[in-house]
Amino acid sequence: MDDSALSFAALKRRFARNGEEQARADRFALGDAAIDRALGGGLARGRLHELVPAAEDDGPSAMGFAIMLALRATPAALFWIGEDKAGRPRLHPPGLAELGADPGRFLFADAADEAGLLRAAADAVRSGAVGAVLLAPAGKAKLYDLTASRRLSLAAEGSGVTILLLRVAGDDGPSAAATRWRIAAAPSRPLEAGAPGQPTFTAELLRHRGGITLPAWRLEWNRDDALFRLAPPLSGDPSALPGDARLGGGWAG
Repeated sequence: MDDSALSFAALKRRFARNGEEQARADRFALGDAAIDRALGGGLARGRLHELVPAAEDDGPSAMGFAIMLALRATPAALFWIGEDKAGRPRLHPPGLAELGADPGRFLFADAADEAGLLRAAADAVRSGAVGAVLLAPAGKAKLYDLTASRRLSLAAEGSGVTILLLRVAGDDGPSAAATRWRIAAAPSRPLEAGAPGQPTFTAELLRHRGGITLPAWRLEWNRDDALFRLAPPLSGDPSALPGDARLGGGWAG
């Protein structure tokens, strides 16, 4: 093999390494090596991701899961946008602190209606002033259709800001989101001295734009290290174990 062939082979290896490094930089890891390996390195940063509660009572769990993903996605400020309506999802600073989040990192806004919520989200994403935007429509988001999801996806891809949208009214309907997850609260392991366990979820990947399919996982959130781990198997009767994945404060009435 001549020198030119050797040089070409070296260049190919360098480009391949650069491509792999860029792909890793464009993703954020959840924290557990097995999970991140199954997801091809983690979830795409600067994309739209959807969270769906498995049942009505799992709304706070889906909300907590979205917050945890945002903490993994970026060290920058986080923007929470809800609707100024009864029954809307609401965040409480003590609940954020329990999850290991600094409430001071959050910016909060309430839109008068869904149209205002979608406009505010798009403006925040395009500004690039925050690292992630969390969207919480009240009830079934009638205006959030395929066209609206495409607009948000394009804005996220253009700015690098990750969008996490809480679909409180189900998982039906087309979407341009990179992923869609169904989240439910799960029993947690008790800590020493009978202290409540770490927040634990059943997380099911419903859709992945890259075609990845996975079984449902039991995930445990480590509040001290701010990362997910695969939850170890429970022994005995799971219903007898204290604690679950619900976010402190829950829904506003």
